[in-house]
Amino acid sequence: MIKVINRLLTVIGAFVVVAMVTAWGFSQWRQASLAGAGDMRTYAGENPAPEFPSGLDWLNTGGRELTVEQLHGKIILLDFWTYGCINCLHIIPDLKRLEKKYAEELVVIGVHSAKFERESKTTGIRQFVLRYEIMHPVVNDGEHEIWRDFGARAWPTLVVIDPAGNIVGQVSGEGNYDLLDTVIGGLVDEFEIDRSVLSLVAEERPGGQLSFPGKVLADAANGRLFIADTGHHRIVVAGLDGQVQQLIGSGQAGYADGGFGEARFRLPQGMTLLDKDTLLLADTENHAIRRIDLVEKTVSTVAGNGQQAYMFDDLAGPGDALNSPWDLLRVDDTVYVAMAGQHQIWTLDPTSGRLKAFAGSRREQLKDGKLLSAGLNQPSGLATDGENLYIADSEASAIRSADLDAEGRLHTLLGTGLFDFGDVDGRGRKVKLQHPLGVAWKAGVIYIADTYNSKIKRLDPDSLKVVSLTPGEPTLEEPGGLSIGGEYVYIADTNNHRIRTLDLESEELKDFLLHDPEGLLGAIPQ
Repeated sequence: MIKVINRLLTVIGAFVVVAMVTAWGFSQWRQASLAGAGDMRTYAGENPAPEFPSGLDWLNTGGRELTVEQLHGKIILLDFWTYGCINCLHIIPDLKRLEKKYAEELVVIGVHSAKFERESKTTGIRQFVLRYEIMHPVVNDGEHEIWRDFGARAWPTLVVIDPAGNIVGQVSGEGNYDLLDTVIGGLVDEFEIDRSVLSLVAEERPGGQLSFPGKVLADAANGRLFIADTGHHRIVVAGLDGQVQQLIGSGQAGYADGGFGEARFRLPQGMTLLDKDTLLLADTENHAIRRIDLVEKTVSTVAGNGQQAYMFDDLAGPGDALNSPWDLLRVDDTVYVAMAGQHQIWTLDPTSGRLKAFAGSRREQLKDGKLLSAGLNQPSGLATDGENLYIADSEASAIRSADLDAEGRLHTLLGTGLFDFGDVDGRGRKVKLQHPLGVAWKAGVIYIADTYNSKIKRLDPDSLKVVSLTPGEPTLEEPGGLSIGGEYVYIADTNNHRIRTLDLESEELKDFLLHDPEGLLGAIPQ
């Protein structure tokens, strides 16, 4: 594990650009992009790019290994990433824009250099590639060979190689689309480009009723289960008997309000009920919070505008850009928002759409203290006992608690650091989790979706004792969310594309079968 990586830099990538000067001519990027129209500056690199090692797993190529030499005549953009990193998610739209603009000239290659042990497995990378509809080649750099050869130091890091096979430069973080566009455009003008089409083979998408369900919300009082059918960009409403009742959203990725059949979401995640007829949704990849009227069957936007932005102020209006809201939780008249991309918890007034920073300094760190001075690490799941807010602090593999009083403090229950993770039950500091995404509370017990360990665990918040509840069959695959209804924990078994239930008394794990006699779940464009 590379422990020298400072991902604090990546959250403000637009400012990192000026500081990240490499031995490979990054200063030329700055000079060229700032040069006047009459100046003639070269974008060409000087040092040959290292060749990719052989024997690595490649995706979207039909298993065929690519080499720098084979791609001579193309501009290559290497994206060093790891799939649990929120900053890496944020640049996917930029990569897709560049691929579309330079369809004949550019080859983007995702170099997956894992942080977590789970992320080093090709099976998990393939699932992520499918979930986020990544179409360019991806190589599993599980031993960080390519990472070391190219001198990467942060996720994400982007490296440009010119058509002659020389390194132009590298830059880390978000917000670098304009710089990359300028450099790639300059290389197109300067070089004779090989415009032949690179033959790719997309990974096969799984079939089935659900696609990468991220979160669930059990409403035992009204006999309902809300499922964020994340990969299908929609919400499924079912009875607790499994009978499918409604679909919310067209099933096509986008950002649109309107009736249930016309509204569009993009990779939605967490949900909370304002009342029995009103559902709020964290529309994560649209960086928005949506209001769903279950009676009128309409969707509207409460906060966000469909764009992602780093939030520098502690207040946000209903039309301001947000930063990857991942989970929601209503406590009385306040809605708490796990703003994963901001490394903070915010509060939302659901009537006015105004938001306010509640916990987290914006610095990505495992630090306790006063709410807005303490540090969080990509918070992705929320629960409460009515007195405390419990947080799945995923990137630090931690479980945190926050006082609901705005003058209170943030505490660490489990977790010891950003690069400390594993699969160890026990008590207190001996416990190791791996990138948990979900938490739920009932009767003095916290239940944890220990996502990258593919387990559900039980935490006693007083003794800090942790016990695994799902060690056997059927196995889970990266469960992303859970919710308690009655005597069951409902689990979003994300990479198995299904919902499961855990009986709190017998600890038996079963499939939650969806019954769809009207064929509603099949009415989605593929």
